[in-house]
Amino acid sequence: MGKIQSKDTSPEMIVRKLVHGLGYRYRLHRKDLPGKPDLVFYGREKIIFVHGCFWHQHANLICKIARVPKSKTHYWIPKLQRNVERDAQHLRLLEAEGWKVLVIWECEVKNTNELKEVVSKFLSN
Repeated sequence: MGKIQSKDTSPEMIVRKLVHGLGYRYRLHRKDLPGKPDLVFYGREKIIFVHGCFWHQHANLICKIARVPKSKTHYWIPKLQRNVERDAQHLRLLEAEGWKVLVIWECEVKNTNELKEVVSKFLSN
C-alpha cells in the first residue's frame, strides 16, 4: 500500500490535461481547504475532486472498480467506510464555505467526450 499515490494519479492527470485544454487554470491540492481538493478554481469558487472508485467506494452499481475485497473484510470494510464518511464531511465543509464541488470518478474518466461536457458545464456556470 506504500506505493498507492494520493495525487498525480492517472485519472487526475487526464482530468488536469482536459481542463487545461479547455483553457481553465487552477491550483492543485490546496492544504488550506478541507480534503485537499485536486483542482481549485479560486476565481470561480469551484473545486474538482478526482476520486478513485475503489478507495472512495463509488456507489454506482455499474462501476466494477468499487468492489470490496473478499479477504480481510474486518480490515477493509471499516477503512473504506471511513474514507466515504470523510469525503462526505469534506463536501459539507466546502459547501458551507460557499464552494461548488464536482466529484469525478475514476470510471468516468474513460469517456472523454462526456467528461469534457460535464467539466465545461460545471466551470462555465
